[in-house]
Amino acid sequence: MAAKSDGAPVSLQNDIPSECPSGPHQRSPQCRPAEHRYTLLDCCWTLCALLVFFSDGASDLWLAADYYLRRDYWWFALTLVFVVVPSVVVQVLSFRWFAYDYADTSESGTAAAAVVAASGAESDFSTKDSDQRGAGRADAVGVLPTTGTRGGARGCCRACTWLFQSLIHIFQLAQVWRYVHTLYLGVQSRWRGDHERRHFYWRMMFESADISMLRLLESFLKSAPQLVLQLSIMIQANQVLPLQGLSASASLVSLAWMVASYQKALRDSRDDKLPMTYKAVLVQILWHLFTIGARTLAFALFASVFQLYFGIFIVAHWCIMTFWIIQGETDFCMSKWEEIIYNMMVGIVYVFCWFSVREGRTRCRMLIYSLSVFVENVALTTAWYLYRGQRTSDFYAVVLVCVVASSYALGTFFMFVYYCLLHPDGPISGWGFAVVEEEEAAAESLASPASTLPPDVVSSPPRTLQRTKDREQGGGMDGEVFKVRSARGAQSTLPRLTPRTEGPVIRIDLPRKKYPAWDAHFIDRRLRKTILVLEGAAPATPRIQYRCLGTPKEVMEYETTV
Repeated sequence: MAAKSDGAPVSLQNDIPSECPSGPHQRSPQCRPAEHRYTLLDCCWTLCALLVFFSDGASDLWLAADYYLRRDYWWFALTLVFVVVPSVVVQVLSFRWFAYDYADTSESGTAAAAVVAASGAESDFSTKDSDQRGAGRADAVGVLPTTGTRGGARGCCRACTWLFQSLIHIFQLAQVWRYVHTLYLGVQSRWRGDHERRHFYWRMMFESADISMLRLLESFLKSAPQLVLQLSIMIQANQVLPLQGLSASASLVSLAWMVASYQKALRDSRDDKLPMTYKAVLVQILWHLFTIGARTLAFALFASVFQLYFGIFIVAHWCIMTFWIIQGETDFCMSKWEEIIYNMMVGIVYVFCWFSVREGRTRCRMLIYSLSVFVENVALTTAWYLYRGQRTSDFYAVVLVCVVASSYALGTFFMFVYYCLLHPDGPISGWGFAVVEEEEAAAESLASPASTLPPDVVSSPPRTLQRTKDREQGGGMDGEVFKVRSARGAQSTLPRLTPRTEGPVIRIDLPRKKYPAWDAHFIDRRLRKTILVLEGAAPATPRIQYRCLGTPKEVMEYETTV
């Protein structure tokens, strides 16, 4: 990284361009709590997630061993494959993240500390209520690498850490370690002082985002096909073994849990969205539990009779959903090819349940998807009922059809309960999934003091930049650029407003990603690592600011090229 000073004046009070004002889909930050604290409920939620993970994996392995002892080698092989292959994929991805996060930490820390030291010399890390000019230089000194005995001890510790993490991932325990690490960081954020508490809370949010993405991927690569497989075996055999029922139940709970957990972690990570309460999360779990249960049961019924046609149906549905998602132009990843891979993974999720990937009203998209799933479930169940084997009695067949219908109806009911009563944005009016009096709320937000602040100013946890579109990359930018500066001339804020205008600012010269995408700081690990070092070296907790599209007046004093 390199730092340079342009010596130009900096102001946060730029005119807000047309791309940035609050609209009907951007809620005023006044309702967002200004302070984030790790609570006992958060700790219990993580422990329950660990329990769900262990129950899902252990029940599948136990069932595979039972198939082997019963000499059902075909079912044993399929059950074991759906356990091992997704787990290996997740371990490789997790270890790749660890290797990138842990590699060259001292070098990035040295460069970031140099930026902080330079900014401290120019008073760029001073705050309104503190005259500690140049404090950034003193704090940055502690980040610089040392030599001699300490360097040897540090090298030994790094080698031990690499060995420990390698063993963790070899034994397929990366998820367990990340859950435990999340608990540790959350507890530390409660016990430490104010500045350290924010630092540990940010790290806890990053770890929570990582484990949410990993577990969501693992659930739809392992639990979803495992659930369909075990249901198909039970239907073909016309009996339910206790271990089969346990494995199927654990897989279903894991799927519903991770979809709801992912949505909660995503909302908690963003300051422009209100957090999801645990009551809303439980209702969302019930929503996905019943809809995914009906969906997988319809799959299992059809697959028990038409194995080949079931495979063709799944591939066709996945292709249609993937092209639909790509056509919607999602903005999740930092490159085009990563975005395509992400869309392909979301296409797998769409085989089983609804998953929001675009900003704006979801009425039309969700209505189209719900009707398509309903028609497919009816067609699959009807085909099984008409062509079922002689071993299945009429009474048993009618019961299964009623289970599919009632489960889907219950899931739809809980979906309406969530959107109409427990959605974080408040009560809903009809199927529109838009906040009541949306236009009035938008007008109020534009007239409020919050609208006079730059809408891309956010506070802890740190937020980040948006992937630059191809049409924007020709505007003189050579890559991702950090711009660290002081907040001169910033306006005073009301006590209830979340955005702060005092203190050090990390200015990122790219637009912010729009919900429901993660902030790119959670995706681009280079930015995460550098911002954490800058935050740790600054005398006060910095805030992240993104540029608005079309703002011509932004001139930065310090630039740090990553």
